[in-house]
Amino acid sequence: MASTSLTRTFGQTGNRTIMTFSAWVKKMGLGTNQMLFTSSYQGNSAYQSLIFFDSSDRLVFKNVDTSSTTMHYVSTRVFRDTSAWYHVVWAFDTTQSTAANRVKLYVNGEQITSFSTETIPSQNADNTWYNITQTHKIGVKAHSNSDYFNGVMSHVHFIDGTAYTPSTFGSVDSATGEWKINTSPSVTYGTNGFFILKDGNSVTDQSGNSNNWTVGGGTLTKTEDNPSNVFATGNPLIGIHSNGNGLVPTYTNGNTTSTSGGSAWKIHQSNLGASSGKYYAEFKLISNSGTWYSYVGIYDLDGYAQKISGYPYLSDMANTYGLKDGNGQIHTGGSGTSYGVSYGTGNIVGVAMDLDNNKLYFSKDGVWMNSANPSNGTGGYSITADKTYAFGIQQYAQNSIVWSANYGNGFIGTTAVSSAGTNASNNGIFEYDVPTGFTALSTKGLNL
Repeated sequence: MASTSLTRTFGQTGNRTIMTFSAWVKKMGLGTNQMLFTSSYQGNSAYQSLIFFDSSDRLVFKNVDTSSTTMHYVSTRVFRDTSAWYHVVWAFDTTQSTAANRVKLYVNGEQITSFSTETIPSQNADNTWYNITQTHKIGVKAHSNSDYFNGVMSHVHFIDGTAYTPSTFGSVDSATGEWKINTSPSVTYGTNGFFILKDGNSVTDQSGNSNNWTVGGGTLTKTEDNPSNVFATGNPLIGIHSNGNGLVPTYTNGNTTSTSGGSAWKIHQSNLGASSGKYYAEFKLISNSGTWYSYVGIYDLDGYAQKISGYPYLSDMANTYGLKDGNGQIHTGGSGTSYGVSYGTGNIVGVAMDLDNNKLYFSKDGVWMNSANPSNGTGGYSITADKTYAFGIQQYAQNSIVWSANYGNGFIGTTAVSSAGTNASNNGIFEYDVPTGFTALSTKGLNL
């Protein structure tokens, strides 16, 4: 949603003292203001309510009425995990006689009680939500169309007239101890309440109120990544090492598209890895300009973490393997071995890693290289056993190079896979057939 927003203007005033906001969100970017839910009165910033992550990655609620800030909360805790979903609940009930009970914040079922800023509303104070002429927006600041949310949202609820606790929307998994989603909570939504983005990118209200939203700009892309099954994406947190080399590309499209240039090597690495099992992913070279090179393959995460000096390249490190663009060689430990064929702009390179039998396979546009067949284990490239591997790309361009990964999320860039290949694991959507016994690198895939 980095350039996407949703919009709605409500036609009637609801309960402006008691309400609940609940949403599952997955951040893709850090260090900038990112709006979740905002409102403005006739476009005037003097009247606004905002729920957002600030530039320090803290959760914030702010209510401004006639140029006076009547409520303002800034969490001390920061939220910087780009691989996980956060369940955020803000519950408001300014009718409470106890001041501390008027505004409550919960993340993953736990109440947040430490705030660096805490301006408690007076009893019976109104939020600026639901004024009849207000424009409400999700994913961007309402009055200025700035500070877009860079990430993914799911199961967005707003309740008019009731302050709910997070146990309405989720619970602790008895097996894992983790907070899990309740996909069909029993709530009373009130006049202006709504429920959107349920299991997809639909902005049609599921509450029964018909408070539907519209896409106000950008492209609202459906992804298989969800609170119940977290898929791998590129990792914007890796690549900075003690020698000062900044190796992280510019990420977009939910950290699945990576762009680099300026005659510098960059590393796109998945934020999930595995030490056993069989996993498949697809990488499409979108464009390149000027002299360019790429290696697509897998990283030894332990070796990468220990490489604290020099450039931790996929092509140079031991136990890390990359198929080079132009010569059909797998490079590891600084040398290449003939294996497959060259690839270029528009090609989709499939990578299948079999960590049970320590084999690696590559395909080009659905055809397996080296006459290999990962389904029956023939023709693969042998890799070192007992390592933890992640998928990745090493990319270089004189001017610009753009890659998009499909880790099973179901899209390449902003284009959804329209004619998916077969996938016996039923985990993830890919352009080409997933080899028998392989699955997507996701939390569900890791536990198959």
